Amino acid sequence: MKYLVTGGAGFIGSNFVHFLLGERSDAEVTVLDKLTYAGNLKNLEGLPEDRFTFVKGDICDADLADKLIQDTDVIVHYAAESHNDNSLSNPRPFLDANIVGTFTLIEAARKHGKRYHHISTDEVYGDLPLNAPELKFTEKTPYNPSSPYSSTKAGSDLLVRAWVRSFGLRATISNCSNNYGPYQHVEKFIPRQITEILEGRRPRLYGTGEQVRDWIYTGDHSSAVLTIIEKGKIGETYLIGANGEENNLTIVKKLLTLMGKDENDFEHVNDRPGHDQRYAIDSTKLRTELGWKPQFTNLEKGLEETIEWYKNNPDWWKPQKVETEAKYAKGGF
Repeated sequence: MKYLVTGGAGFIGSNFVHFLLGERSDAEVTVLDKLTYAGNLKNLEGLPEDRFTFVKGDICDADLADKLIQDTDVIVHYAAESHNDNSLSNPRPFLDANIVGTFTLIEAARKHGKRYHHISTDEVYGDLPLNAPELKFTEKTPYNPSSPYSSTKAGSDLLVRAWVRSFGLRATISNCSNNYGPYQHVEKFIPRQITEILEGRRPRLYGTGEQVRDWIYTGDHSSAVLTIIEKGKIGETYLIGANGEENNLTIVKKLLTLMGKDENDFEHVNDRPGHDQRYAIDSTKLRTELGWKPQFTNLEKGLEETIEWYKNNPDWWKPQKVETEAKYAKGGF
């Protein structure tokens, strides 16, 4: 099987590539990545050279997409602009990558009759109230995005659904909860807090920190995606989650404690505009229909492993840390 993985030099995409090549000895993978600030070739080190190819390019390049897709069996579309803060300061790149990029890929996939899997987010559903723990997102939850990022991801999902219905595109969609683990860019919540502590600074927390996220270790996301590609029903959407709900305040305190600091050694900063309150995934469909289950169900153990990875890989994260903190300071975040 030949796979084209877009955004495969990014955090979640690169973890999938490592997982796929480790799990399927007959798999050949081509990664297409533009190598923006969030892409890093170091994420792809150690892969078998006889089964892995890297192509630097833009998913909006129709000629390149057509050339690569006609010689592949499965397209796994991870590439996206995905950081909410960035979408608030400059929405345009999110339209280009998430809408135009997806259109370009599904057009080529339908032209050549290829299998396509679309990676999306639970943020397309908006948020849930903090005082209703029984409520969770399901595949039938109406879309209600609240940021330029989540609205462009919602738009990309709808494009895929329309191409399935109108053109017979052989596609599936997955919407996953918040990922954490190795290779995650330091602009994201958990690695930003970890690297702040490692550099001797106090973590900063938006607002009161009551916002709840449903955390999943990135390896579990990878196994779920491969399960959907191999067993999923064409035209269906599957939600991926590991029942890892915790609020941001608890996560910061856990990280501080695990890293030998006082759990209250952080500071509050003004909340982000339009900050979603709670995400929670009901992954019953994925578990019952396709037989998937997560392996990393202990959030604290997963955080410990993630902390150790950042401790052991300062050469990977320190260069991007300087750029990220300078960008945040300039943008007032």
